[in-house]
Amino acid sequence: MNKSELSDTDKAFFQDGLHLADTIIDSLEEKKLWQATRQEQDAMEGLIDALSEEAKKHNVTIDCRKGCNWCCHQPIYGVAHEFHYLWQFIQLNMSEEEQKEVLQKAFDNYQKRGRLSQEELERSKLPCPLLNNGACSAYVARPMACRIYLSMSEESCKNYHDHPEDEKNYPALLEFPLRAGQMMNEGFTEGLKKQSITNNEFLMEEGLLVAHNNGESIDKDKLNTHPLFKPL
Repeated sequence: MNKSELSDTDKAFFQDGLHLADTIIDSLEEKKLWQATRQEQDAMEGLIDALSEEAKKHNVTIDCRKGCNWCCHQPIYGVAHEFHYLWQFIQLNMSEEEQKEVLQKAFDNYQKRGRLSQEELERSKLPCPLLNNGACSAYVARPMACRIYLSMSEESCKNYHDHPEDEKNYPALLEFPLRAGQMMNEGFTEGLKKQSITNNEFLMEEGLLVAHNNGESIDKDKLNTHPLFKPL
């Protein structure tokens, strides 16, 4: 990424992410990383709420709602600090049986998607391992990619789900939150680099499995040795 080519708005959101990562620069404890991640997510939620209110004033419809899950069947990407936080949420809020079910779904999906070419992967449609009865079972802790995906037309999302091979067919998404979320995560990733922490990107299925680490214990005070953050 060439930072000199970023717009002023892009730079502002990049700096927001960078600043949040800098808040844990004196400590690599997982609790501080969780706090910074939660702050990043809260900031994006605040932005999206403001955008939604502004959209209403201009008669722009945002069709995203609970029970609409067309986008929950396409490949979902996140970065390591998001999966680190997401798995902690799952452990605290799901029973062991529910956790096993999520991991099994993640494993089954990854077995299918892990063998696909990039083009096939982009067109693949499989229910997210966290999708339960039509809604996200970890909605509060969902990654940035899920938060910033705001559609102005459910029909466009359905068409994209049903006909992914059509290159002209794409959901009618709001561009601003997509860019803002991307820049915040880029800044957060840059901040973690200062501490020799690699904020790897994963597919949802892979990220969940790596975060679980086969159930083996992880040194909570050495994030740079955590399997999510090890250089790939």
